[in-house]
Formats: sequence, C-alpha cells, structure tokens
Amino acid sequence: MEAIVTVDPRGQIVLPKELRAGAASPQATKLAVVSMRSGGRLCCLALMKVEELAGTVREVLNPWPAR
Repeated sequence: MEAIVTVDPRGQIVLPKELRAGAASPQATKLAVVSMRSGGRLCCLALMKVEELAGTVREVLNPWPAR
C-alpha cells in the first residue's frame, strides 16, 4: 500500500505529493481508472497513465512479438 486517500464530497481525490513526485507526472497527465469487482461489488481501483495503458492493452491482445 502506497497511501490512504479520501474521496471528498465532490468525488475528488488528491494524490499525495510523494506519489505525484515519484510518478514524474505533470499536472495535466491523463490517468485511466481501472476497476475490479469481487462478488459483484467494486473492490479495487488502479490508476494508469493513458499512454502506458494503450501499450498494456496491445500486449494483452497481441502477446507474441512480430517476426
């Protein structure tokens, strides 16, 4: 676990300074929220930079390198 965050009344969260600095993310970085469910309930949320998400999806859909 990296940090504990709070969702404010408007549904916003603040990423702690240490996480923002460690990710080297400028303020306008686009993040994708990936959710997972267990027993029909939302249990986990993960954040990924959008440009890295595209590469991850490509790897999953085409796991073998081109020849």
